[in-house]
Amino acid sequence: MIHYDFPHRRRNPLTGDWVLVSPHRAKRPWLGQVEEPQPETLLAYDPACTLCPGNTRAGGDRNPDYTGTFVFDNDFSALLPERGLSDLAVHPLFQAESEQGLCRVVCFSPRHDLTLPELPLAEVEQVVDTWARESADLGAKEFIQYVQVFENKGAMMGCSNPHPHSQIWAQSRLPNEPAKELATQSSYLAEVGRPMLIDYLTEEGCHAERTLAENDHFTALVPFWAVWPFEVLLIANRPVGRLTELSLAEISALADLLRRVTIRYDNLFKISFPYSMGFHQAPYDGLPHPEWVLHAHFYPPLLRSATVRKFMVGYEMLAMPQRDITPETAAARMRELPEIHYTKK
Repeated sequence: MIHYDFPHRRRNPLTGDWVLVSPHRAKRPWLGQVEEPQPETLLAYDPACTLCPGNTRAGGDRNPDYTGTFVFDNDFSALLPERGLSDLAVHPLFQAESEQGLCRVVCFSPRHDLTLPELPLAEVEQVVDTWARESADLGAKEFIQYVQVFENKGAMMGCSNPHPHSQIWAQSRLPNEPAKELATQSSYLAEVGRPMLIDYLTEEGCHAERTLAENDHFTALVPFWAVWPFEVLLIANRPVGRLTELSLAEISALADLLRRVTIRYDNLFKISFPYSMGFHQAPYDGLPHPEWVLHAHFYPPLLRSATVRKFMVGYEMLAMPQRDITPETAAARMRELPEIHYTKK
């Protein structure tokens, strides 16, 4: 086992970006901003919530009395299916392109007070199945080339409604981060003959110092190149490219690891742990993508406690990402946590 107790850089092979790791800085006292966590007293049903069953949404439509997952087109969508102007460029230095798309919201359950780690496994399976079905529907549309499933959990991450939900944005062009990952995974497959993330799982399995949890079909770990304090990468154990290609057993296994990871997050500081999470699927462009392996990124901002947050400012905005605790330290700390939610003890 290598001891990374000195300043060094690590490369993210999925994007080609580098991160500066400075483990000695974790010893410094914190005199910066401290955000006190707000006490959570959510109701099972909130009459003022625009996402609860039977309530009226901000756009004016009334929600049905749903009993499982509930999907609707975002009332204030960031993307529209109508095509705008075909040519917006007026100069090589002033380029713009019209973009089409659809945005949907997926409520996890009628319960206003239960997040993913608190839902029963069967209900998390229903959430994963809904993500897959919606991805299939959106990806089949002629003008769609990419489908992004993501969840912003917590007001700290910009979530405007505490009712547990996720979003799906589908658009006509490949976004920046998936485009980077398509290029690197394609290059690796062409050079080595195997999918990059399958080889990465094999190498991580030889050490296990960054692995958090695994089952027959998925593995959760703190990636070697992690930027966020307790970042997690969840990877399919076989080269399946999209949520739509998962078997029933794989949907159940993915739901299992989603619960186990998010329970550990909540147990870390004994709060409803904030994060941004999203799946990177192969493009929905009608082409085969043997290079792609389905995976999900978890980016949580909390650094030392429920009150100390990592900000991307200064050096990180102007130079490159930097982290104080190593991925190995973060993984060890998370591995020690129980997989029973702290509220159930």
